[in-house]
Amino acid sequence: MKPIISADSHITEPPGTYVDRIDHKFRDRAPHVVRDAKRGDLFVIDGLDKPIPMGLVAAAGKNAEDLKMFGTRFEEMHRGGWDPDARLADQDRDGVSAEILYPTVGMMLCNHPDFDFKHACFQAYNRWIAEYAGAHPDRLLGIGQTAMRSVDDAIADLQSIQALGLRGVMLPGNPAGPDYDDPQWAPFYDAAIDLGLPVSFHILTSSTDNLKARGPKLNAFMSIIRGCQDILGVFVFGGVFERHPQLRVVCVEADAGWVPHFMYRMDHAWQRHRYWLPAGTLTRLPSEYFRECVYTTFQDDWVAFQVKDLCNIERLLWANDFPHSDSTWPDSQKVLREQAAHLTEAERDLILHDNVATLYRLEEGLCKK
Repeated sequence: MKPIISADSHITEPPGTYVDRIDHKFRDRAPHVVRDAKRGDLFVIDGLDKPIPMGLVAAAGKNAEDLKMFGTRFEEMHRGGWDPDARLADQDRDGVSAEILYPTVGMMLCNHPDFDFKHACFQAYNRWIAEYAGAHPDRLLGIGQTAMRSVDDAIADLQSIQALGLRGVMLPGNPAGPDYDDPQWAPFYDAAIDLGLPVSFHILTSSTDNLKARGPKLNAFMSIIRGCQDILGVFVFGGVFERHPQLRVVCVEADAGWVPHFMYRMDHAWQRHRYWLPAGTLTRLPSEYFRECVYTTFQDDWVAFQVKDLCNIERLLWANDFPHSDSTWPDSQKVLREQAAHLTEAERDLILHDNVATLYRLEEGLCKK
């Protein structure tokens, strides 16, 4: 079997990530850490109503009864979140050879209303994650961020992300201006294709991701995948994949067990209701675009492995989500033994290695411990 690559893991931005690297015009507003005697360390972001507590962002490996949002100090969290040398030991313990790395604070910044500020924060983050991943580029594979402030800015961000050696680009759930199916974004999609940078959307990065739901608070957890589903609907029904068939979009941390029904439901909507509910111009069934152009990452999703034959197995990406609270670390191998036991070696290699290696154009021999 081939070495395992996590398609969605995270870093924990250290206190100086933004303060030390942001454009000087925004330095007084840069996201920073404050220590609260009762609530622990908090990342404070100017322009957002609530600070970001540290309790869940690095809770991998904790027992369920020990999970809490507040009361955690930075030095108590997994050191591998910000120390690239320590990260290798975290990977080894989990049986993972490499990780595609997404931000943590940067996820919350996606919903910041000030696009100029957001742009400056993402530029600072991209420089930091390039430094972090550059320490071990065969095992730490960073994803950059763009604010989608304008078409020209977004293309310039792509070029900078590639120059920094990063592997893909994460977009906020909502761009500045018209939505993602508007033809104005066409040059950006063409640039992403030409530069070989997959486009990613992570859960909790859309304006509708407010974790509010009726009933018990736990019911809000069920809503976290819906923002990504809405975005994928925009790309499919809006004709983005029709116009850009080589574009590859990664739906990150939203699971994958729902994909077969979602594709079926899209086809039903298109075949039955498209005349009174107009969409973009499509020459294929919606499921055909989804099956070819959309990748989905998942960690603890038994259903995804069971419905592999109803999906495009070459678009399924396993991940461990380290060091977040939903992570399978350090028990990923146990989870995979239980959930993927029925896979052939070839199928296992696809989901755990080949698909992510192909998507991000990882060189032969990369990610070997």
